[in-house]
Amino acid sequence: MLDKFRSLLIRQFAVALFLSLFSACSSLGQSPDALLPGPKPADVSKEWKPWIGEYGFGFSPIRYVLSEKDGFIWILQRPNQTPQASYKNLEKFSVNAPPPTAAAQGMRLHFDQDGGRILLMGDVGNSKLTPDGEAHQATVAKPARPIEELRSEALTASPPQEVGPFRKSELVEVATLDPTVHLEIRYATSNDFLGTPVYSLARAFLQRPAAQALLRVQQKLKPLGYGLLIHDAYRPWYVTKIFWDATPPEGKIFVADPAQGSRHNRGCAVDLTLYDLTTGKPVEMPGTYDEMSPRSFPDYPGGTSLQRWHRDLLRRAMESQGFTVYASEWWHFDYQDWREYPILNVPFEKLGSGLQSPAVH
Repeated sequence: MLDKFRSLLIRQFAVALFLSLFSACSSLGQSPDALLPGPKPADVSKEWKPWIGEYGFGFSPIRYVLSEKDGFIWILQRPNQTPQASYKNLEKFSVNAPPPTAAAQGMRLHFDQDGGRILLMGDVGNSKLTPDGEAHQATVAKPARPIEELRSEALTASPPQEVGPFRKSELVEVATLDPTVHLEIRYATSNDFLGTPVYSLARAFLQRPAAQALLRVQQKLKPLGYGLLIHDAYRPWYVTKIFWDATPPEGKIFVADPAQGSRHNRGCAVDLTLYDLTTGKPVEMPGTYDEMSPRSFPDYPGGTSLQRWHRDLLRRAMESQGFTVYASEWWHFDYQDWREYPILNVPFEKLGSGLQSPAVH
């Protein structure tokens, strides 16, 4: 009898110890600091910052990338624009030394007669292709046809037929969730990749489970001094068709095929970035939103250490709550249940504005 009692006590102690360890591990995993992709790096100096970017000339597929890492400014070479392109380290400068802009033999950087920044590789000058300051201005693509013509066609077209069953759609408006989640719906402005408004209203909707997950991300980021800035969420199918028909062939890697539908159409995708809670300003990323270039890839090695740190923090925070980053866009995240919802083509005007906020679980 005594042995049985001792055995029972040992089992109870083992269970209590397991639960205690599990609770401690869970608490550790839920700590906001667990999201950090390492110590936060300092930004580069004002002298070097404007030189960071991509360089090239004419129609040459080769691009040179000036990036900052581990206390050095690196010159990287990329052979093309594809996601599989590899980067070759060519040369490095100390980040503590001033940019070599003097017109002396062996100096690599200089200004042209118009003040443009030039990277000399051998005797070939490569012009800077990216802006000196990241002003969060979209790169504009020339539409294949007039937008209004494409809009008229898209509004009369029908989404692809799908075989269910699907969950019942329950879109909620993100603006009702948390006032610290900010909106900057680019497609309702001319600051988008088409240079003209495509949305009639600046609104953002998500399916309820995705919205709940987004709230949890926001709550994890707040103690770290950051909030979420949303550029796009649910997108009616007809807009996906406009984007596809307007985008030139070389840019179609960045837009969804309307024949397949977009995860945005299902209310389970969100385009977003981070903003600083103190200043209210968006943080700098290695590339700008909707930029159709390799700078948009989630593993792009260019930019500065601080920019990449912010990009990786956003990804870690989103992935911690069931989102997955899109392979070609650091800002695009799909919620894990997107396959369970149908493609929707409901315009914003027909979505109610009095939707209830989802509770956070």
